[in-house]
Amino acid sequence: MSASRNRDVITRARYDAVLFDLDGVLTDTAQIHASSWKRMFDEYLKGRAERTGEAFRPFDIATDYKLHVDGKPRYDGVRDFLRARRIDLPQGSPQDAPGAETICGLGNRKNILVNAAIAAGEVLTYPASVALVRRLREDGIKCAVVTSSQNCAAVLEAAGIADLFDAAVDGNTLVELGLPGKPAPDAFLQAAKALGVPPARAVVVEDAISGVEAGASGNFGLVIGVARHGNAEELKQHGAHVVVADLGELFDWS
Repeated sequence: MSASRNRDVITRARYDAVLFDLDGVLTDTAQIHASSWKRMFDEYLKGRAERTGEAFRPFDIATDYKLHVDGKPRYDGVRDFLRARRIDLPQGSPQDAPGAETICGLGNRKNILVNAAIAAGEVLTYPASVALVRRLREDGIKCAVVTSSQNCAAVLEAAGIADLFDAAVDGNTLVELGLPGKPAPDAFLQAAKALGVPPARAVVVEDAISGVEAGASGNFGLVIGVARHGNAEELKQHGAHVVVADLGELFDWS
């Protein structure tokens, strides 16, 4: 759809709720996560190469991040990337020391790096996204955050937008309820349930391939892809009904 045809695609007559991904949709924290993944994996891969004599091939944000970790629960991202490199590590425990040579240990190291960036004030919001949430709430449409991140509450507080959402389903929720992360639709379905809204009356807004796949497989009424990196066609191919470069395209602000 063109920008003009995208305007007012979310109306109270069609939908009762909008379910927003966090990183890359509401907040500009995707870069924080990407750089933290790279630092953690590069440190591990370099050390492994020195021990085994293997060639060191660094983590690539442009390809590895998007294909293997973007939008997934943290430990799933660790496991999927390592599998792509043919590296098999034990799962370990969430209590593992950061950097321990386990799936959980490496994931915990990445989490420390993310929390440090959040504490340093590096969380920014996308102005049009926040404006859209406020507009939807004024129109009586419920809003929720759905993210695989276990840092959701801290990010929303740091961004000053925690009070704008009626519900949140995050990585901690997935662990507590034993739900699979994206691309499975369970997180979005849980958010719709929390809001008392059937999937057909809810909109999913995502910037990750795994996220639009989750929205499509959950049979949500509308799946909107946010293509901030020129990947509009890719998002469409994986399930987005509408793709925009910025959520400001969804409304005529004049």
